[in-house]
Amino acid sequence: MRILVVEDNQDLAETIVERLQGEGHVVDLETNGETADLLLKHAQFDLVILDVNLPDKSGFEILKSMRAGKVDIPVLVLTARSQIEDRVVGLDSGADDFMVKPFDFRELGARVRVLGRRSAGTAINAFVAENFTYDRLARRAYIDGVDVNLKNKEVQLIEIFLSHLGSVLSKEDVADKLYTYDEAPSLNAVEQHVTRLRKKLEPTPLIIKTVRGLGYMVYIDEN
Repeated sequence: MRILVVEDNQDLAETIVERLQGEGHVVDLETNGETADLLLKHAQFDLVILDVNLPDKSGFEILKSMRAGKVDIPVLVLTARSQIEDRVVGLDSGADDFMVKPFDFRELGARVRVLGRRSAGTAINAFVAENFTYDRLARRAYIDGVDVNLKNKEVQLIEIFLSHLGSVLSKEDVADKLYTYDEAPSLNAVEQHVTRLRKKLEPTPLIIKTVRGLGYMVYIDEN
């Protein structure tokens, strides 16, 4: 998933980013509330991890701004506040989940996976299509029970495509989900990753179709 972490505690923020990147996510970090609010008006993410106490604008203000602007990205709120009233305010403002600091990073990872599954419209970690299986928890793909041995970007591509089955994604859309702002995405690199992934998936019913002039569409061949 492409995740935006909004957290002004530098040590905690860097640890969250490192852990999420270690689990294969594409992660951007913002430490300022006002800047994060502007970024969310112009950029696309699959999930926002949002601290409440931020410089310039609080997490609750950002959340309310997102929902008022019809931005329906899942939001996981982080806060040092343990009062039930704060959790109620956060959830009523449009948060999808809530964690109180300090927290266990294993639980954070699990909650991120839950929100990712929910966005993809599934309640389980395994995606199965005939002889193909993708385990979202292990982040591994199998063909006839044999590990496909995907590279990190190929895993990220699989997750992007499985979350948008039957929909057309432009190369720019794919690049936006595949790279952070600190990286320098190229459409040629996207094409190369897709080509390699397509070749590895040839023995499966999972089809990556290039739609001329538009991008890619992934679907299950049921013939």
